Parts: sequence; C-alpha cells; structure tokens
Amino acid sequence: MIPAGYMAKRVSPRPEWLPSERIQDIYSVSSCVSDDFADYVNYWQHNGYWFFDSPEIIRQVCREHAIDLQGTQFFYYEVHDWEFDADLQQWQSFQPESSFVTQVVTPTQKVLKGYDVVTFCVRTVAECSPLSCNALATEVATNQHCLLTSLEEAQHLLESGKFNNTEPGPYRIFAVYSVECP
Repeated sequence: MIPAGYMAKRVSPRPEWLPSERIQDIYSVSSCVSDDFADYVNYWQHNGYWFFDSPEIIRQVCREHAIDLQGTQFFYYEVHDWEFDADLQQWQSFQPESSFVTQVVTPTQKVLKGYDVVTFCVRTVAECSPLSCNALATEVATNQHCLLTSLEEAQHLLESGKFNNTEPGPYRIFAVYSVECP
C-alpha cells in the first residue's frame, strides 16, 4: 500500500436509502455521501493523489479561506499499488499526477477502519465508492462504516465482478484510517 494522503470529512450517518442495519455511518473515500471539508480542488494545495500531504495543509487552506473544520473527522489513506480495469479484467499500474508534488507525511498513530473501493474514470479525484454510492453494501458484507474488512476481500470482489455495472472504473482500493489531529 502506498501513502496517498489525508482528508477531513463530514461523516454522514447511514442514509435511509441504504437499508443495512449493520452500517452506522459512511467512511467512504468519495464525497458522494460523506462530504469533504470543502470543494478543495480550486485551492490547488492537494497532492498527486488529490488528497493532502499532511493535516496541517488542510488546516492552512481552511485558515486562508475561512473554512470551518468543526464537525469534521480526519482520515489518512493508503492506496493499493494497482488499479483494477473491469473491462479488461486485469490489474494495471498507475501513478499520482506528476504535476503535483506528493510528499505524504505518514501519521505516528492511525487506526485502520477498513477498505474502500473507489472509481477513477476521470483519473483525478475520488469519484464514487460503490459500496455506499450504489448501495452495494446491501449485497456484500461491510463493517459499521460501510467498508470492507480486508484488502484480499476487496481484490476478490473486484476480480469476481461484484463491482461491475456500478460505476465506470478503473477501481482503486484504499485502506481507510482514522487519525487524531490536535
């Protein structure tokens, strides 16, 4: 897994249209259900994975643009080295956008919350997390945060076609960690 960066999110409780009692809230990497702290792309402080190299950069953007972080949770992401092309049924390498510096500061403490599968057809920001966005979590077992419990499970579900016909890929697997940011 490769360090991809940080994001502050406004975590949403399970929406009513996702009828799975085991899910309490949505820790998805995409912002379809749980919003990012802001529409951050226009500030051009993100890295080549379209996240932030440190929580301090997020705080700096918020200070400079009067964005309130109250009510957000910080997450740290690692991304699998390969993305899955469902049309070709194969794993392919990918790289961060080279025009952005990517120097992720790894957290001293992090708590693994699970794994998310995210679409990247435009090849920039995280687009959709089919587990939550397409309610795939009603068909596959997830934890209380609407995340898969292992990397191997995510790989198997992709290779077996479970994510086909949800959203256009390619698909990337992310380890989702919660981090405390003073």
